[in-house]
Amino acid sequence: MRINDPSAVARQYAREENLEARRSLYANAEGPDPREVAFQAVAECAPDRVIEVGGGPGELAARIADELPCEVVMVDVSPRMVELARARGVDAHVGDVQELSFESDSFDCAVAAWMLFHVPDIDRGLAELARVLRHGGRLVVVTNSADHLSELRAIAGTAAWKRVFTRENGAEAIGRHFSQIERRDADGWVTIEDDETIRRFVASLDPDQPPVLSEYTLPLRSRRASSVFVATKGTL
Repeated sequence: MRINDPSAVARQYAREENLEARRSLYANAEGPDPREVAFQAVAECAPDRVIEVGGGPGELAARIADELPCEVVMVDVSPRMVELARARGVDAHVGDVQELSFESDSFDCAVAAWMLFHVPDIDRGLAELARVLRHGGRLVVVTNSADHLSELRAIAGTAAWKRVFTRENGAEAIGRHFSQIERRDADGWVTIEDDETIRRFVASLDPDQPPVLSEYTLPLRSRRASSVFVATKGTL
């Protein structure tokens, strides 16, 4: 299964179970929280209007709306994710980052957290984000390193997704559409102490195939490596 195949993405996020299986890995996380790094990057620019694309169940969008004096709009390709976000009070809409239904120059800040690797045409998505941002507007992107959770991914074997937008190549892709790119790393460890968490994680990667796991011992410690890119819409 390709991480950016539209039909696979639709199946992945038709319900929340797969996402929650992956989130459960971080119950015992050590080190800086990339979600907090991303929120602070948004807060720094004191935006009046924010768009989050691929916002999932809406936690970040809800926090931005609650804690910052700004308007927040969220877009996600999954009707279920939009439903969950709306239940949090988020102004959420079904939509695709590759074709945003908003006027040009209409937002001060755009957020794309752990979602650009799901986009079939990343350049098209970044071009759309640049279009809807005003001149001088800020883009906040979160992604993982190619080595993120490598010890855990080794257990998943062929089920593990191939990385397509990472810490290592993210700046190059963003730089084709934005300027003044800064990378803020948030690395640490996760410790997994039970078999069920690992099995649910592997099963979530490809729900159509029964999980096949390599041998491992518990507790399993795995390096996590995420980055927040902060970029500006300006003259390239």
